[in-house]
Amino acid sequence: QVQLVESGGGSVQAGGSLRISCARSGFTGSTCMGWFRQAPGKEREGVAAIYTGGGSPNYADSVKGRFTVSHDNAKNTVYLQMNSLEPEDTAMYYCAAEIWSRSCGLGRGNMYTYWGQGTQVTVSS
Repeated sequence: QVQLVESGGGSVQAGGSLRISCARSGFTGSTCMGWFRQAPGKEREGVAAIYTGGGSPNYADSVKGRFTVSHDNAKNTVYLQMNSLEPEDTAMYYCAAEIWSRSCGLGRGNMYTYWGQGTQVTVSS
């Protein structure tokens, strides 16, 4: 059974940093892994995505230069390092996985089959 479990969220002041993690289980091999977020009253939006078999990550314009997505295949974990956080980054962050694609898109995440429960990130001004 495929499972994704996020961790590492929390509260931070503007300008600070957080790293959130997504532990994967129930499948092996290379996959598309995406990070998405949803703030109250807003639609879900893609933040970053990476193919764990290699290649360049994909980032939303709003986080380029501030966020970095990475993966550790030995630990079956994907990370999102978030620097220079802004109040606008406040949201529930979700990890998503898609096994059958090598093209890891963002958008609203409709291509992704598996989702975690989310971890809250709150940035205060």
